[in-house]
Amino acid sequence: MQAAEVTPGRTFAVRFDHGEDFYTSLTDFCRSHDIRQGFIPMFIAGFRDVELVGTCERLEDPEAPVWRSVNLEYVEALGGGTLAYDDATNEILPHIHTSVGLKSRSATGYTSHLLGATVQFLTEMYLVEVAAPTFSRPRQPDLYDVPLLRFGPKAGG
Repeated sequence: MQAAEVTPGRTFAVRFDHGEDFYTSLTDFCRSHDIRQGFIPMFIAGFRDVELVGTCERLEDPEAPVWRSVNLEYVEALGGGTLAYDDATNEILPHIHTSVGLKSRSATGYTSHLLGATVQFLTEMYLVEVAAPTFSRPRQPDLYDVPLLRFGPKAGG
């Protein structure tokens, strides 16, 4: 296990609008407010379409990550995650999981890693910036090359 005491920064309430690409809007928001790492304790959303990690195929190695996806339409969602930053590529690295319910199928549910989504009506998000330590997400070569959250030094130290 790894842990780090975090120094919270600013706290935001964010609303994404109808038709916006979820990850593009999140990235734009982070860039415009100079957010490099943080937590998304919760968001609620309507998504016109959503792509989640998943498969209906037999898994050759059940312990390995699934690199395939499923696509769903017209869902209600609840989720959360973390934000890290890659200095080398100047990119925000979100890690978000969500549970979605298909509105047309008695709210049949799916839960997995969020790969992409288009907002339907709106998405309301609570985001807490982390001022320190730095968060990164390097790939772990000995663990299926999965990017894992790492805690760096505190600012100035």
